Amino acid sequence: MASSSLNFPLFALSLILLSTSLTTTNATFSEEVSEAIALKRMEKTTHLHFYFHDILSGKNPTAVKIAGAKDTPVMAFGSTFMIDDPLTEGRELTSKLIGKAQGMYAFAAQNSLPEFLMVINYEFVEGKYNGSSFSLLGRNPVLNDVREMPVVGGSGLFRLARGYALAHTVWFDVKTKDTTVEYNVYLVHY
Repeated sequence: MASSSLNFPLFALSLILLSTSLTTTNATFSEEVSEAIALKRMEKTTHLHFYFHDILSGKNPTAVKIAGAKDTPVMAFGSTFMIDDPLTEGRELTSKLIGKAQGMYAFAAQNSLPEFLMVINYEFVEGKYNGSSFSLLGRNPVLNDVREMPVVGGSGLFRLARGYALAHTVWFDVKTKDTTVEYNVYLVHY
């Protein structure tokens, strides 16, 4: 009976090798792999809670305007900002730095209340998620109390992430436009 049983790991590897076909034109640059042989891994759900500090004032702003119409207010349709904002564990900017939000946002609503188009990578530099990041791409109606935005990918421990971020402004300085936003992010990843 033992002689007729298959060595499963060897059989699975052989099946993978036989089921893989190469796509070749002038050079081999891709490989098609059947979904039937894709590795099955358990998905994980992670909840992240942190604070995002967008600083437009002072000697070292973390957000700078890079585009927009001349002779219009800073916060007008088309205004685009590049950011390198600190992410902290607590509400205060002096709280422990856990990461950076790098990317850009733009005022995308022409005839309504302010809405941003957010294109941002959230990279972590502390703890278990050091070196991991997730990417957010979506609409942010900034005057809503809580805004939901989609997570469209990730790297490191958040590879292939999908999910959503809930943003809630906890502090806004009308004069400087400096802002602190509380984030609750829910990620599904491998």
